[in-house]
Amino acid sequence: MTSSGPIRIGAIDLGPSTGRVIVGTIDEGRITLTETRRFPNSAIPLPTRAGERLYWDLLLLWSEIRQGLLAAVRDVGPLSAIGVDAWGMDYGLVTGDGVPAGLVSAYNSTRTQGMPERLFEAIPASELYRINGLQVQEFTTVFQLMAENREGGLPTPGNGLPSRTLLLLPDLITCWLTGSMYAEVTNASTTGLVDTRTRSWSRPLVERLRTEMGLDLAGLLPETIEPGTIVGPVRRDALEVFGPDGAPTPVVAVGSNDTASAVVAVPAENEDIAYISCGTWSVVGLELDRAVLTEASRRANFSNELGVDGTVRYLKSVMGLWVLDEAVRAWGEQGLEVSLAELDAAAEASEPLRTVVDIDDRIFVAPGDMAARIDDAARATGQPRPRSIGEYARCVNESLALAYRRAVREAAALSGKRVGALHLVGGGVRNRLLCQLAADATGLPVVAGPVEATALGSIVVAARGAGLISGDLAQLRELVRASSDITRYAPDPAAAPAWDGVERRLFGEPQPRP
Repeated sequence: MTSSGPIRIGAIDLGPSTGRVIVGTIDEGRITLTETRRFPNSAIPLPTRAGERLYWDLLLLWSEIRQGLLAAVRDVGPLSAIGVDAWGMDYGLVTGDGVPAGLVSAYNSTRTQGMPERLFEAIPASELYRINGLQVQEFTTVFQLMAENREGGLPTPGNGLPSRTLLLLPDLITCWLTGSMYAEVTNASTTGLVDTRTRSWSRPLVERLRTEMGLDLAGLLPETIEPGTIVGPVRRDALEVFGPDGAPTPVVAVGSNDTASAVVAVPAENEDIAYISCGTWSVVGLELDRAVLTEASRRANFSNELGVDGTVRYLKSVMGLWVLDEAVRAWGEQGLEVSLAELDAAAEASEPLRTVVDIDDRIFVAPGDMAARIDDAARATGQPRPRSIGEYARCVNESLALAYRRAVREAAALSGKRVGALHLVGGGVRNRLLCQLAADATGLPVVAGPVEATALGSIVVAARGAGLISGDLAQLRELVRASSDITRYAPDPAAAPAWDGVERRLFGEPQPRP
């Protein structure tokens, strides 16, 4: 599957709170990861006449990325290829030279409030879903563009602004590395502007946005490309990074949406699986051959995002470990310091299913005192409030497991796909209690790992795109599986009635097992 000698792939992985540069060394059928740079990332609040807005410091990120790549070559060795992934939906407008034409707004700025309703007045939500297949999220790119257009920030005929190109964040970093401008489709599919069936911009939708909303995007959108496309070599004026033969290192378009790369690294041995990319937030989904664009799917708020090798990521965003992280932070501010190991042990020792809440309730989205919010949710549903940090942690883990159960079963019912196992990837797999609870709640065996799924998925697609390894998704996953620590959790059959009762208490009749 691989060429002779070690292959070194650089992975640039950007998240809303942390960015990293990782080198994956492929040798003798395994991948070894070396992190060469880790740096914080956060949206910066700035006052504007329209109120406080949040922006990303792209120049700081660029500086950190350059240092990480230089350290990679210095400390690990020449890079044979580079891939870039990040979160979806956020974008920058650039000039023809790739220079930013303004600040890059963060998805959680308030500027998009009310935009979905405005769009649905012109184009009904059901009609839009049949094109882009996306769940409604206020910060989707199309809603951000509507807000920017309202504020006069988009170049449109007659407003005197020079032409611009819209680049999603991974594409923007790749542009600075190579000088090439494009839209990689796994991330472009999060914009709301892509037809999931054609895997390219929906020109009819773009035209309707122009005629019915006054939103002229025709000149902003670059060509779409599929994962695995070589975008170009790293320019010498951008960075002195060279491959093992002294030639400039190529940059390969990977699954540039971080979840798309994570799904590539799901070490499945068959197709009858569901996956959860679990960290601060969770994404629960299935890998399908085609989108599910039914009205029932829209009402259930499932998304059809594009994946690697022509696949569709049929998924739903649900809560992750954010609630527990925020609870620990609040306890620390109150003078109660607790380690994650202590918290996990206390949760495991606590009474099962004593208090379970709807963890996807919007009350848990904003930062704050999560313990107090759990108390409120317990009181509203006639349950006892937790009495200790262990019981609060147990409540969060069991509530997450219930959310996973509902999302997996709903996805299976809406898609008609059988699910025989559940794969957990990402940082959440370190939480052994959550993994076991997910198995018990869903009634499915859980395969947990790898932790570094996003980086591994980016690395194998970049290596294949550069012609350094070969194989389909199954073979790429075999390489990931051989390189990862995998833990398996069997469901407890005796737990099923109790979980049915919890779901019935909170949501009504439980959904059937897939």
